[in-house]
Amino acid sequence: MPENVKKTGPLIGAIDEGTSSARFLVFDVLRRKVVALHQIEIKQKYPQEGWVEQDPKEILKAVIACIEETVKKMKDLGLTVSDIKAIGITNQRETTLVWDKETGEPLHNAIVWHDMRTTTTLENVLDSIPNKTRNKNYLKPLCGLPMSPYFSALKIRWLIDNIPRVKQAVDAERCAFGTIDTWLIWNLTKGQLHITDVSNASRTMLMNIDTLKWDPLLCRFFGIPQHILPEIRSSAEIYGSVSNPEVLTGIPIAGCVGDQQGALLGQLCLKPGQAKATYGTGCFLLYNTGNTKVDSTQGLITTVGYKIARSPAVYALEGSVAVAGAALSWLRDNMQLLSNITQTQDMAERVRSSGDVYFVPAFSGLYAPYWQQDARGVICGITEDTQQYHIIRAALEAVCFQTRDILEAMIKDSGTKLTTLQVDGGMTVNDLLMQLQADLTGITVVRPNMIETTALGAAILAGIGAGLIDINDVDASQITKFSPVIGEDERDLRYSKWKMAVERSMKWDCSTSLIDN
Repeated sequence: MPENVKKTGPLIGAIDEGTSSARFLVFDVLRRKVVALHQIEIKQKYPQEGWVEQDPKEILKAVIACIEETVKKMKDLGLTVSDIKAIGITNQRETTLVWDKETGEPLHNAIVWHDMRTTTTLENVLDSIPNKTRNKNYLKPLCGLPMSPYFSALKIRWLIDNIPRVKQAVDAERCAFGTIDTWLIWNLTKGQLHITDVSNASRTMLMNIDTLKWDPLLCRFFGIPQHILPEIRSSAEIYGSVSNPEVLTGIPIAGCVGDQQGALLGQLCLKPGQAKATYGTGCFLLYNTGNTKVDSTQGLITTVGYKIARSPAVYALEGSVAVAGAALSWLRDNMQLLSNITQTQDMAERVRSSGDVYFVPAFSGLYAPYWQQDARGVICGITEDTQQYHIIRAALEAVCFQTRDILEAMIKDSGTKLTTLQVDGGMTVNDLLMQLQADLTGITVVRPNMIETTALGAAILAGIGAGLIDINDVDASQITKFSPVIGEDERDLRYSKWKMAVERSMKWDCSTSLIDN
């Protein structure tokens, strides 16, 4: 066997189905090593402005193809599929699917997590709150979440109200709802399992954050029948075994976790007070609060981090940035300021600063800690000397400033200031971004040398669920650190100007503003 795939422990597979791609990775988990992987891009569809969909069949086909191609690559390395002892699944979270339980056919395209079509549905729901308070935090004590188009319950409600075949399937008790994990497990087991885990269920607005069960009051509030919902399980246990695709037949499915919670585990943020940020299409920060559920007063979300078998659930505070890497894609695709995302660091380094330019990429509103759906993108501070390089650098800084917004809220909620921030995700290969993040937050940024931490988290859970590994044996030593190099005065001045730019982005969508007011 080649030295680069020499095993020190069992090999565990992980399906990582994200917003932009599907992947299957095989890990030597204890060494934090990727043995083999294959990735396929997933198309997004935009039927109307603000609507984002994906084809459930395309997602499934891509996942199966990734599995089959990865197994072929393993054979080239002298490994066999029998070396894979279990698989885990991690996924884009609030993305909502419904299908026919009898035929297995999707009843509509998947509605992707950042789709905004349910804005009107949200307004109708807010109108139904007793005493007409229109309080977006009305359900937060039950589910930990503010009312937002972001979460699954409103997407389900929209489908029932607007797609006749969905309503018919619900009435006939043939409709099954799931997030991507549920859809994949259903198909991997040929319809034998209709399940989800607590981390994904906690993103629906339908699970009670304390009991970890579907809440009758929440279901009644949204008018969603419980018979369409999957069974809620822990994040690490043997759920069943694969029967599709044939190449993995008999291998246990033993881990399931939402992508951001998977990264929390993959970063080994196992103790209260540890936090991680994942940089991708959006940016997501999770702060481990242990077995204690912390109710945020600063616009953050209370979520379930994970639950291992019969152990108590581990909770987290979460802040979400809607637009991170997506801002660079916009500069490439819409503005043609660069031709390839990989050019970003080089182009941003052609100038020493952003030239006092601030870019707030609120393309579809602002998430935590603002929760302002009427905000829209602005670029402030442009002068006749501004070049494309300043705007590209400002886009990188925007990711860092939005991250600081959330860290400031986490500090206020928890009463504890972080000294380090664990980071992962595709954007972290950009050393300039990592240095800017350290500079603009004033804390040390720690990047693992193996950045596939989301999928690693799913693999760790599968290893634990199948009784194959102890999480304390996973190597935590392979890291690169970025320390702040600018002073506090400069840092705070730049942050105050960011806040000014954010203020200018607010109340821009007049139709939404009028409704909110």
